[in-house]
Amino acid sequence: MLNRLLTLVRKELLLLLREPQSRRLLLLPVILQLALFPFAASLEVRNSTLGILNQDAGQAATELVERLARTEAFPRVLMVHSERELTRVVDTQQVLLALQFPADFSRALEARGTATMQAVIDGRRSNSAQIAFGYARQVVDDFAAERGRAQGRTPVSEIVVRHAYNPNLIYRWFILPALVAIITTLGSLIVTALSVAREREQGTLDQLLVSPLTPGLIIVGKVIPAVLVALVQATIIALAAVFVYGLPYHNSIALLYLGLLCYALSLAGFGIFISALCDTQQQAFLGVFAFMVPAIMLSGFTAPVENMPQVLQVVTLGDPLRHFIPLVRALFLKHVGLAEMWTGLWPLLAIAAVTLSSGYWMFRRRVTT
Repeated sequence: MLNRLLTLVRKELLLLLREPQSRRLLLLPVILQLALFPFAASLEVRNSTLGILNQDAGQAATELVERLARTEAFPRVLMVHSERELTRVVDTQQVLLALQFPADFSRALEARGTATMQAVIDGRRSNSAQIAFGYARQVVDDFAAERGRAQGRTPVSEIVVRHAYNPNLIYRWFILPALVAIITTLGSLIVTALSVAREREQGTLDQLLVSPLTPGLIIVGKVIPAVLVALVQATIIALAAVFVYGLPYHNSIALLYLGLLCYALSLAGFGIFISALCDTQQQAFLGVFAFMVPAIMLSGFTAPVENMPQVLQVVTLGDPLRHFIPLVRALFLKHVGLAEMWTGLWPLLAIAAVTLSSGYWMFRRRVTT
């Protein structure tokens, strides 16, 4: 039985690697996304233009403008001379954020220790604009605190911020562990989703069914190559993350591969279920992408799960990405043990058990009717 299973696995791997198109399909997405995602998929705000309407010629306003211009987020400062011009540069998206200093800004700051200023945020780019406003507000708060200490005023409260696990807030450290999950998802799903559909489309499924292999062994023989592909792709991404992009890794390699194995099995279950439903490879491709987009959206990668409606939060419990992305981030950025990992591993194993069982049931139902 083991020899028959190994023969089927060898056949699947040869089908994947024999044709140049298949090899490119498995490797090119990994390489392209590794090259593009860490730089393109970033919520950091850098090299933006800051609009300034400075109606105050005082020293405080001038110094604050100079501090803002020295930040990495705002290397370009666009000085405007009227409120109408300020509105125009925001309307035409020449600036992401605009600040207006009133005429009495410096005098009020000197006399009372407090002063008001206005920030105009481009709501069409709300996420980036809010982040940019956070940068500008931090500069303003630091400036106010320094002036208060110089004038002998004790601040009412002072918050000291320490960023755990990512001290310098390097956004690539946030993106790259998630890429281990997202890119692996595509490769593993395609391999499994196309497997049975390809056999059915090429007319070789009947040959498999009359062979000594049982339907269960056929499913196992389709799952193992997908798991191997997922492990290889994840290894490439992890090595590039550590040795090319400098992402730290704080745990044993065995824990990483344990998590990857559980994740690959959960994905293979979805792939087998899709493949058992579809008659052609084209339908299987569409099924993969119909699964991929909602899975990424519901994973917490683009928006926190806690922000979603309660119904969708329940739906996310069946999404392997929702459980694996926090797990792989923890493996890279903090020290975890097997006991802590178990909270993310058991949902993956439960999803794998349900989807593999459903895929097997669907496969048997279709080949026996």
